Amino acid sequence: MASGSDVGTGSVPGLGHNGGPSMEPGMIWRTHAWRSAQKKLMPNTIPKLVLQMRLKRAAELGMDYKTYAKVRQTSGQDVLGLLFSSNALGLLRDPHLPEGKGAALARVAHAGRLALVYRPLAAEAVARVNTQLDTVGPAPVFTEGWGAMREKVQGVMRQRGLSGASVVVIGDAPLEREWSTAGRAAAYLTAAEYFGAA
Repeated sequence: MASGSDVGTGSVPGLGHNGGPSMEPGMIWRTHAWRSAQKKLMPNTIPKLVLQMRLKRAAELGMDYKTYAKVRQTSGQDVLGLLFSSNALGLLRDPHLPEGKGAALARVAHAGRLALVYRPLAAEAVARVNTQLDTVGPAPVFTEGWGAMREKVQGVMRQRGLSGASVVVIGDAPLEREWSTAGRAAAYLTAAEYFGAA
């Protein structure tokens, strides 16, 4: 323990000292200086290499960087799958993807491209004519219960070996927002948010 004669002499703090400002007169200024020094040592910016990698990953997923960063921060992990509703894809009666949306899905890299389609479309027919989709299943409808919705949403994820936390749901109807909760998904985006970015 330091003696009274050591106070203010610039001696090195002893074991157990946290390196913070002392409690002597002038404490407010020393506290300010100490906190400023700490902030300078801990930058708020992402390292350039990490930023470049994340920009590239956002582009691979067809997302703008801001959206990708928000999803990643919320889920705590990378996006490994995109789950589209047939409404979001513009599939109504014709099983073929519209040209622009088909091209956007073709550019997606290193992520599963999943879809849930409503009747009268058949999941098998949509999968057969659209090579841009990896896995297609039947969409839950509002007359089915929560359990059926959860099973259909999580079922198509399981077919690709994906956990919900690594999948972003992209829909275009109020019911489809609930797919995100049912599948424990990383996030929900509207078709306009996703394809607007693409």
